[in-house]
Amino acid sequence: MDFLPHTADDEREMLATLGAGALDDLFEPVPAEVRFAGSLDVPPALSEPELADHLARLAAVSDGPGLTCFAGGGAYDHHVPSAVRALAGRSEFATSYTPYQPELSQGVLQAVYEFQTLVCELFGLEVANASLYDGAHALAEAINLSVRATGRTRALVGEGVHPHWLEVVRTYTSGLDIRIDVAPAGPAGTVDWAAVDATDAACVVVQSPNFFGRLEEVSAAAKCAAAAGALTIAAADPTALGILAPPGELGADVVVAEGAALGNAISYGGPYVGLFATRLDLVRQVPGRIAGETLDADGRRAYVLTLQAREQHIRRARATSNVCTNQTLMAIAAAVHLSWLGPEGLARLGEICVRRAAYAAGRLSEIPGCRVRFEGPHFKEFALQTPVAAADLVPRLAGRGFLAGPDLGRWYPELGDSLLIAVTERRTAEDIDSLAEAIEKELAEA
Repeated sequence: MDFLPHTADDEREMLATLGAGALDDLFEPVPAEVRFAGSLDVPPALSEPELADHLARLAAVSDGPGLTCFAGGGAYDHHVPSAVRALAGRSEFATSYTPYQPELSQGVLQAVYEFQTLVCELFGLEVANASLYDGAHALAEAINLSVRATGRTRALVGEGVHPHWLEVVRTYTSGLDIRIDVAPAGPAGTVDWAAVDATDAACVVVQSPNFFGRLEEVSAAAKCAAAAGALTIAAADPTALGILAPPGELGADVVVAEGAALGNAISYGGPYVGLFATRLDLVRQVPGRIAGETLDADGRRAYVLTLQAREQHIRRARATSNVCTNQTLMAIAAAVHLSWLGPEGLARLGEICVRRAAYAAGRLSEIPGCRVRFEGPHFKEFALQTPVAAADLVPRLAGRGFLAGPDLGRWYPELGDSLLIAVTERRTAEDIDSLAEAIEKELAEA
C-alpha cells in the first residue's frame, strides 16, 4: 500500500494559505530552463509491500524461492511497514519491559497509554489494558472477568471460536469451577444466536470473523446475552475493523483480539500480543495493568501505572488476575502500525483483503470438485472443500511452493475434506492463480 503523509485536504489548505492555485505554482521562481519538463523513463512507483515482494523475488534467483503463504487459522502473513521496525526497534523500546519504576519510564508509559487509546478507538469501548500475552489468554481473562462481574460460573462459547483458544480457556479455567459450554455452528458456519439459550450464563462469547472465516452476528449474540443478564465477549480481528463496525458499538461488553498482525511478523510462532478492552464500569475487573495519565506535584503531565489489581500488589484474595507483566514491545509495535495506517489506511487494508479473498474464493471454486464450504460473508479467510482429504493436500501443496491450511479435520472430523485459505494484502491475483493451478495439478494426480 502507498503511504503519502499529506492528504488532499492538507494540500488544499497549504495552497489556500499560500495563495497558490496548484502545486506547480510553487515552482514558478525556478527558471523554466532548469526545470525538468519531460517525464522520467522509469516504471511506475511501487508501494512498500510491492517493493519488498519484488526484492524477495530478486533474492530468490540465487537463494531459491520460499513458500507463498495462504495459511490462516489465527496467524496471518500481513505486511509490516518498515516504519514499525524502525521505531519499535529503537533502543528505548527494544529493551523495554514492564516499567516497574514508572517515574523513570515516562516515555514507555506514554507509548503504552497511546496504545490503550488506540485499542479503545478500535474496539469502540472505554477502557483498555496495557496488553496481555496473546488473544487466547485475553479471552480466558475476559471469561474470568464475566464470572466475577455476574457471580455466575457458566460460559457459553460459540463453536466458531478458534479451537486453540477454546483449549486455552478450558485449561485456564479448569481449577475455577467454570463450566464451558459450546453453542454449535449451523450449516453456514455460524451460530444462530436467536435460538441459543444463555440462561445462567456469565457470558456469551462470539468470534467474528470466526475460525471458519465467516462473519458472525455480534449484535445477535449481544441480544442473546442481554436477555439472560450475561455479558457479551467478542473476539475480533483488528485488521477488519477499518471496514466493520467496532464490536463495542454492536453491544459487546468486552472485546479481545490477537494483535500479532499489527506490527509483528508471524516468524516462528510469535511473538503475539493480546488486546483487551471493556466498559468503564468494569474497569476494576480488568486483568493486568493500565497506564494512566495524571499531573505531578508541579502540575506537569505525567504517566503512571494504575489499577494494577494483581496478586503482587494487593491481597491475593482480592486480585482479579495473576498476570505479572504485559507485552510492552509488541504493544508499542502495534501502536506504531495503527498510527502509520490511520483510519483511511486501516479501511484500505480491510478492503484489499476482502476483494482479494473474494477473488480467491471465486477462482478456487472454478476447480472441479472444489467449493467454498460455508457460503456467506467472509473477511480474508474461508474454508475450501476439496475432493481429497485436506490432510493429504496441504503437504503436497507445500511441495509446490504454497503454504495453505490448516486442514479442518484436525478439530472437526466431519470437515476432513476442507482446509482454510487466508488471503491478505500481500497476496496478488498472480499468487492466487498460481495456487489454483497447483491445486488443479495435485487433484489431477490424486
